[in-house]
Amino acid sequence: MSHNTSLEFLNMIKNPSANASNKRGSGTSNRSTAVNNIAKGALKSASAPVPKEVPQEAPNSHSTIAVIDTETNWYNEVMSIGIALADASTFKCVGAKYYIIDPEYRKGGMYSSVLNIAKNIPKAVASREAAMADISNYLRENGVGSLYAYNAKFDYGHLEELSDFDWFDIMRLAAYKQFNSFIPASAALCKSGRLKSGYSVENILRMISGNASYCETHNAVIDAMDELRIMELLGHDLDAYGIAKL
Repeated sequence: MSHNTSLEFLNMIKNPSANASNKRGSGTSNRSTAVNNIAKGALKSASAPVPKEVPQEAPNSHSTIAVIDTETNWYNEVMSIGIALADASTFKCVGAKYYIIDPEYRKGGMYSSVLNIAKNIPKAVASREAAMADISNYLRENGVGSLYAYNAKFDYGHLEELSDFDWFDIMRLAAYKQFNSFIPASAALCKSGRLKSGYSVENILRMISGNASYCETHNAVIDAMDELRIMELLGHDLDAYGIAKL
């Protein structure tokens, strides 16, 4: 649960329909650049149950964060997980990993059609157990102690294996006037400063990037990179996210 105690924010988090409509939404042409940069020198996927790590400079324990995103199937089971590793000062993406969870993905979901659209990022089809073990190792090996997500309560609730990490909600800043200077003065706000509507990832990234044509992909790793882009454009350092800790 976030440190914010406003009734509106609690209601927002507890309202399932709000969670569905406000989950993620971001990205600009910078995402394509980031994907291409990550792809350079990346090894082609092998038959191993987990993806190979993207070649990158080794970050230290104080310089790296991770943005994580999940997609679920018709039965509310995780069918894909995307991770964007980022420099904690610049919020530039320095690595990415993508997992399709088997057999959960076989059951189908609203966004099954986009499971394989992230062509230039290492991908693996793996069991949940194997994927979660590799994710945990990958994060710890890169000195990551903090995870960030948009509407983080959703992802946190579906990834109990990562509960030992500190979780922070990007939406807690992006949807509030006092933290998002891009919100227009004419916007309808709650007393807490939160937008009354229109704070999905897609809406927020369109607002702060100026790219009105952006559409959310609902592919977990691309969405994770888009959510990282929101953090970059908001312009806050990590200390500001203290109020967004779950």
